Amino acid sequence: MKKVCSRKIFIKLVLTVAAIGMWAAISPYDVQAQVKGVTDSSVLLCASNAQSGPAKFLGREYTKGFNAVFSRINKNGGINGRKIKLKVLDDGYEPNRAIDNTKTFIKEGCFLLTGYVGTPTSKASVPLAEKASIPYFFPFTGAEFLRNPVRPLVFNLRASYYMETEEMVHYLSDKLGLKKIAIFYQDDSYGRAGLAGFKKAMEKRGLKMAGEATYPRNTVAVGKAVITMRRLKPEAIVMIGAYKPCAEFIKKAKKIGLADTKFINISFVGSKALLNELGPQGEGVLVTQVVPFPWDSSLPGVKEYSKVMKEAYKDFEPGFVSLEGFLAAKTLTEIMSKAGKDLSRESVVASANNLRDFDLGINDPISFSKTDHQGLEKVYITVISNGKFQQVNY
Repeated sequence: MKKVCSRKIFIKLVLTVAAIGMWAAISPYDVQAQVKGVTDSSVLLCASNAQSGPAKFLGREYTKGFNAVFSRINKNGGINGRKIKLKVLDDGYEPNRAIDNTKTFIKEGCFLLTGYVGTPTSKASVPLAEKASIPYFFPFTGAEFLRNPVRPLVFNLRASYYMETEEMVHYLSDKLGLKKIAIFYQDDSYGRAGLAGFKKAMEKRGLKMAGEATYPRNTVAVGKAVITMRRLKPEAIVMIGAYKPCAEFIKKAKKIGLADTKFINISFVGSKALLNELGPQGEGVLVTQVVPFPWDSSLPGVKEYSKVMKEAYKDFEPGFVSLEGFLAAKTLTEIMSKAGKDLSRESVVASANNLRDFDLGINDPISFSKTDHQGLEKVYITVISNGKFQQVNY
């Protein structure tokens, strides 16, 4: 009987020692690896955007803003000791490719999704992110479906398209006295998001839109739209599109008799690329912006942007898109930093929901809550004059 008891005790001791040994063999790295995309020394963020195709300027410039901030953070030891890794896959501004990229990110265990560009690509990707319980931070789109109702895992930095189109119509109608306003837009969810905001702003003032014309995404097939606008002869045209087709539209419209028409583009157009595409034909073209003037060094945030971008890119040229990427990355790193050492998706979402009056140095502090995931709200108007952008004061 004593031998049996002794054997049982011996077996228990062996199992206990083995269990302790197994636990001791698990390093902090392995324990942290249970949180997808996070190790003791790194955190993996992922972005799908256009690195090729007609919208590549947007994806490349937005990504540059993120990379510059992350590079500086990493040089200074990372966030709570973790270096940030940003993986970017090219979707060419096509929803199906964005879906494939997002599935890859989920499979590979990305911690957060950020830096996405576009309404149609976000519309395709967000449901996948939500199903996988992955937070989706600061997409380069002002689409309303990402804002209203609030989606618990989606956070927006830039002002919405409703805010931009409201400011467009306010300027054209209330300030310039124009009433015959038409719209040219991309025939997809992005264009229709702008159309909805435009109609709302017009209806608010008791105005009817003068007409509409569209073009297919990722093309410059604007000929029919130009002919439509020549027939309508509007005083102003609100434009919801990408830089190549919008530039092509403006150049053709000016050639056929619409030279005196006011052309006003939404920020997603990609201002610097639009300026380059238009050349001399850009004079007087308007663009709404959701970030301050990138050349305004009187703003601490813009001054810091220039310094950090120059450190990262020798050929750096200021621009609205890279500034937005810089501000988005600054905000995201602040949120992640305050999420604490024990990083998790839940802790990051909680940190974001508790962000209050975060000062980016641009006179537009950011706050989030569980019922409000909209960050910046200011909209600015700029105009192309003598081959460069200038702020419009009104």
